[in-house]
Amino acid sequence: TESKYHRHGGNLKTRSTELGSAVAGSSLTTVLPASSTVKKTIVLSSESRKELAKQAKVTKEERRAQIDGRHRYLISRLADGIDLSEQQVEETIISDDKFQLIEQFFAPGGLKKLLFFYQEVLQSKSNASLRPDGSTNNLPQKKLFITMGSTEDFSGTCAFFLRTSEEVITASNVSQEVNFGMFDCTNGNILQGLEFFLSHIMIPALKSQQNWGAVKEGLKNSQIQEFLYAVDKFVNTLSSSRQNIEDKIQLTKVDIDIYVRNLQNPSDYITAG
Repeated sequence: TESKYHRHGGNLKTRSTELGSAVAGSSLTTVLPASSTVKKTIVLSSESRKELAKQAKVTKEERRAQIDGRHRYLISRLADGIDLSEQQVEETIISDDKFQLIEQFFAPGGLKKLLFFYQEVLQSKSNASLRPDGSTNNLPQKKLFITMGSTEDFSGTCAFFLRTSEEVITASNVSQEVNFGMFDCTNGNILQGLEFFLSHIMIPALKSQQNWGAVKEGLKNSQIQEFLYAVDKFVNTLSSSRQNIEDKIQLTKVDIDIYVRNLQNPSDYITAG
């Protein structure tokens, strides 16, 4: 090509060389800003993480300063029921994104219930090795967290607090106005957990109840007897439903295309059959 250019006057080689230099120069100009931009992004990301960690620490300390006798009552019940230390429960609560639900529960006419799940959740470690597809190894770890009960799958232990009135919850009345309970649904056995909770805790407590408020006859009252009978019947229904589910035959869905895609002759059909 150079020979051809020389035969036609010799200036094409010079022009092509200048053009090549210009392109190379423009490429370098493009690469350098991109490289500097990447470095700048990494620095900003690191600074952002530090700032977020700093804000999270400030938020935790502000929440810790708000803890009073009401919170201490909740913390002690959770620690006793879940077998965690009170310090562990406190750290979990003040770090929870739904911490405000506790204040809404204490408020006059506030939330009727406050739920905690204690179960395994997937948590990714920052130093976890990358898989071939670029994802990190997620390890299941048991965690206590506040929940509304409708957004997370339930597969562990549920601890709940229930209000008995519309009054504001104070440090002096929290033990009278708030009831605490738990039921275990390990491995997602919700029916079994609810059945155990009702049959072993709630029904015995109801049948031993002496004071039924305005109903002076107590357990001799026909309406109370009907109520207890209905609760017993409900528990029996739960038990039957659970047993039916456990004994059922689950048919596996089969992808038929895998077997019929390459069928060509009668012998293939016989083999597939």
